[in-house]
Amino acid sequence: MDKIVIQGMTFYGYHGVYEEERRLGQRFVVDVWLYLDLKPAGQSDRLADTVNYAEVYDEVARVFHGPSRQLLESLAEETAARLLKRFRICKVTVRIMKPSPPIPGHFQHVGVEITREASD
Repeated sequence: MDKIVIQGMTFYGYHGVYEEERRLGQRFVVDVWLYLDLKPAGQSDRLADTVNYAEVYDEVARVFHGPSRQLLESLAEETAARLLKRFRICKVTVRIMKPSPPIPGHFQHVGVEITREASD
């Protein structure tokens, strides 16, 4: 299976379990892997035969700029569902990372990663 990869999309949103996260906001980093057959686009060299990266970015941005969510899991599910609904893909993997969660300790980020198929 072929895939399109978009990594490092960064959004500022007002999501989180704690009130200060929803009030002050924070940065989220999102990666997506879109699974589809890229052979038609490779042979035709036409955007109509593949997925437009800019449209994927816009769809993901709508999730992060939309209503506040408590959990990364919820953001990931909504992102996957929107991408599966809008684009001709058979599977999607969504990874969301929160670089600065309000918890003590030293780490690069916390996050979730889910994979969903068109039939899910």
